[in-house]
Amino acid sequence: MSPKGSITRRLLRRVGPIAAALGLILTIPVVQSAAAAPSVTLHASPSGAGGTCSASAPCSLSGAQKAVRAHLAGKRSADVTVLLAGGDYRLSKTWSLEPRDSGTPESPVVWRAAPGARPVISGASQVTGWTQSGSSGVWSARVPKNSDSRQLYVDGRKAPIAQATPASLGFRGSWTGTSTGYTISGDQAAMDWFGSLTAKQVAGVEFGYPGSNGPWTESRCRVASFSATSGTLTMSQPCWTNVTDRATYSQASGGLPSMSRNTMPARIENAQALIGAGQWFLDGAGRTLYYKPSEGQEMSALDVELPRLETLVEGAGTLATPIHDITFSGLQFSFATWNAPSEGAGFSDVQSNLRMTGANNQGMCEFSNPAGSCPWGSLTQPLANVSFTASRNITLTGNRFTHLGGAGLGVMYGANNTLIQGNEFTDIASTALLLGCTYDPLPTNPADAAGIKQNCTPNGAKETATIGTNEILTGTTVADNVIHHIGTDYSSASGITLLFSRNTTITRNNLYDLPYTGITAGVIQGHVNQATTPQNTTNINSSNTISNNILHDYLSVRSDGGAVYVEGHQAQYVYEADGTTIDPVRTLAKGLQVTGNVAYNGPTTNFTYYNDAGSEWINWQGNIAFRAGDKSHGGCSPTGHFWVTGNYFSAGIESYPCAKPIDTHASGNTTIPANPRPADLPNAVLRAAGAGSGSFTPVLSAPAKIAYVSPTANATEVLVAGEGFGPATPVYIGTTRVDDVTYLNSGFMIVPVPAGTSAAQISLTPKLPGSFRLNDDDGAISYSGYSYAGGRSYGDHQGDIHYATANGSTASLTFTGTEVTVFGEQNTDQGDIGISIDGGPQQVVSTLPSDAQRHANVPVFTSDSLSSGRHTIVVTKLSGQYSTLDGFLV
Repeated sequence: MSPKGSITRRLLRRVGPIAAALGLILTIPVVQSAAAAPSVTLHASPSGAGGTCSASAPCSLSGAQKAVRAHLAGKRSADVTVLLAGGDYRLSKTWSLEPRDSGTPESPVVWRAAPGARPVISGASQVTGWTQSGSSGVWSARVPKNSDSRQLYVDGRKAPIAQATPASLGFRGSWTGTSTGYTISGDQAAMDWFGSLTAKQVAGVEFGYPGSNGPWTESRCRVASFSATSGTLTMSQPCWTNVTDRATYSQASGGLPSMSRNTMPARIENAQALIGAGQWFLDGAGRTLYYKPSEGQEMSALDVELPRLETLVEGAGTLATPIHDITFSGLQFSFATWNAPSEGAGFSDVQSNLRMTGANNQGMCEFSNPAGSCPWGSLTQPLANVSFTASRNITLTGNRFTHLGGAGLGVMYGANNTLIQGNEFTDIASTALLLGCTYDPLPTNPADAAGIKQNCTPNGAKETATIGTNEILTGTTVADNVIHHIGTDYSSASGITLLFSRNTTITRNNLYDLPYTGITAGVIQGHVNQATTPQNTTNINSSNTISNNILHDYLSVRSDGGAVYVEGHQAQYVYEADGTTIDPVRTLAKGLQVTGNVAYNGPTTNFTYYNDAGSEWINWQGNIAFRAGDKSHGGCSPTGHFWVTGNYFSAGIESYPCAKPIDTHASGNTTIPANPRPADLPNAVLRAAGAGSGSFTPVLSAPAKIAYVSPTANATEVLVAGEGFGPATPVYIGTTRVDDVTYLNSGFMIVPVPAGTSAAQISLTPKLPGSFRLNDDDGAISYSGYSYAGGRSYGDHQGDIHYATANGSTASLTFTGTEVTVFGEQNTDQGDIGISIDGGPQQVVSTLPSDAQRHANVPVFTSDSLSSGRHTIVVTKLSGQYSTLDGFLV
């Protein structure tokens, strides 16, 4: 092949699958080789059979894979595309891809949705044959043998497992912690409740501990047994010890706190006796699923999906023989679970969904007392429901990852040149993207090889190559993806978790509706490094970039995180001619580049751009942060070598309340208002950020919604931020369609305010005359202390609410009208709210139900005698564990 032909085909290797997903025609000339293999198109469908794989006689998915292998088996690789018809491809086992499934750089094997089709790669059983169980409103159905799942999906929404709070069960809370669990003899209600369960039922009960091991965590442990004679609850091990008795360690630059043994669980889950409306319970041994429909649900009309598989897709080669040159485009990966947290190790949360599963000094090396295993920070990471290891040139574009019980997608262990572009990640129990492995900060260390093989790839037993630099995750590109509503079960999840890698680029992604941090890099690995001990732990990180992402409405559940959060070493040192002095310019060039990102709406953020334990060699340049916590930049006990230049921040920078860094350099930064107007932010930075702001247009996009509106008083134009914006997005002020809107990108637009109108009435749908309903996520509502929760199945308006846990939290709305109604929930874990209109006296309203049941989307307060004109209503949380707001009717 001529050099020109080789270059052209490498270009097509990257561009071709993306263009095909978008229906584009490429005009790049191709220099054909005389020995070019024929092009082959195969067809698959959920009902397919046989081996023809034609459009008229499609194969099954497994049949198509056999046909692909047959075409690839010759000496010359065929150019193979498999078109998948729409529907559910219900897998009986993991879809495994091996080296023999590989294409070539010139002719990758492409698995792609047929035009207009939506194929779903599913690991679930559809549950049917429901019968009502007694008069309690609970229904039951038989499920396949060996069914086991931590998730259930009803009509496309994750249903909560049977659960309750201790208070709702009448527990007094007089529990005493011990080294093995609790003594509850002083709480008769708890004694009676556990005494009513069989030993098997007790062993299924799970306790949830939000914030127990630090405000960034949410640990979970199961009960092992209950003794009515002694009044003791014995907790599962090693989970209980790992949660309550963590090893201490010296030279710490960040804490891994233990939970007090006397801590009561905030939630009690997974007991049939707890089932409430919209909740479920699975008796796996009895092959029976129980579900109690919510009000208005007809059991016969529901699509109930019970995940069976834990791994949907597993692409795994070896370092000597990787899988390679495979493209997935336009597919949906759904309905997989992750059952390890149900076992004895439970979910002993450390940070970002990394957990302890062995001894309580797991991953603490010689710094812990007693000494633990190495390498430092080698904690257990979540299972990825779709994963690739020992791979090369894998492309995933225009896919949807949703309804997943682990991490959405994992890439690690010698994966090289992976492209993840234009996908949507949503409704995922853990993190959306998991890049790298906790066991391989230094794969060149022979002592770590066994741990790497065991923990970083499913093919470790087949690995014959010597592990070294060939194992480093290299050349990963994560671009133009939309990541939202993740961490639904494990709220310490970050949107993207980057562990150890080189030449990783995370750019132009939209991340929002996140319970914890947006993007984390190097989490845990630097926890014994700081300015005084910079070299306790090292790693292979080099030349990674986090750029031009939009991050908003993060830290909605947990705290002590940021939009971008970094720990540990982020560069390989480059020395000057003397061999001992670090060259700062060249070393920074190999460091972490955090540039051009836009972050907002992170109210509990410590530092929007966060240098935490042991972090070093980071270039923070040209970023924006507003409405995002106390400080825009800083951290705790970093090592140093930070450059902070040309940023636009509404809060302070270089804030280091713990140990100070070795050095930090700030210049050319601009202070902006906390609520910036269009003129306060550089349009160039906004235009360059977010999915689709480059040359690629994502196939999938989020529904348009508003998350921020700049101050509207006396405004002639306003900055509107949110999701799903485009030239066709309609904008209204009241009932009037606004023209001449400047669309900056998928997340920002500038809206002119016509004379005689009020920008306070800005919306994406017209405000009809008379009464209109504002959902709780409407940009006209202002919150202080409230967080967002979406994807709920309790019957909330549009499936979401805002909630607060701190008394004094407020939600306010300024409106024009004569009547206003406040909507929320009534539940036993709520209390009183205060309502004040136009600064008048506060009226106290109870949101406790009269029947001890949850009621969603109910009017909790109405004022119907207001004078015509503009008014402001303020809702304040006064008591109870939670206060909820589901919007207003005006």
